[in-house]
Amino acid sequence: MAAKSMHDLFADQIQDAYSAETQLTKALPKMAKAATNPELRAGFEQHLTETEGQVRRLEQIGKELNIKVTSKKCEAMEGLISEAKDIMGLGLESDVQDAGLIAAAQKVEHYEIALYGCLCTWAKRLGYTNAQTLLHQTLEEEKRTDEKLTRLAEAQVNMQAAAR
Repeated sequence: MAAKSMHDLFADQIQDAYSAETQLTKALPKMAKAATNPELRAGFEQHLTETEGQVRRLEQIGKELNIKVTSKKCEAMEGLISEAKDIMGLGLESDVQDAGLIAAAQKVEHYEIALYGCLCTWAKRLGYTNAQTLLHQTLEEEKRTDEKLTRLAEAQVNMQAAAR
């Protein structure tokens, strides 16, 4: 077997990101439907729109760098989505379920922040300027989503859930 290059690692992780985002586009509508807090529901719906854009960016990177984006399954995202489904199936009071949904969503965001942070660094090192720009845009969206979830949890949802 031939030794693999940094480009090979980058391509593998682009494929992982693509799988993660496409899985998330299927999970976010379910999470939005399960959310009872209107701001949380709207946040999930907004992030679905962003995620669809992130999928298109990854497809663009794949096309530009000759990376077949559909050839890998992100098992980490599959596990994180499974945990969110578990929370939705616990029969929790609505405010408590919203707190659990925020926690599940933040696990996803933290995974994505780590993934896109590495991809941005690697794209820069490899000289993939356009890919770096596109990946950085996604990284910033993921960070903003995480911040919004934190604010919502701290300002409303966690207090309401704990009062139950």
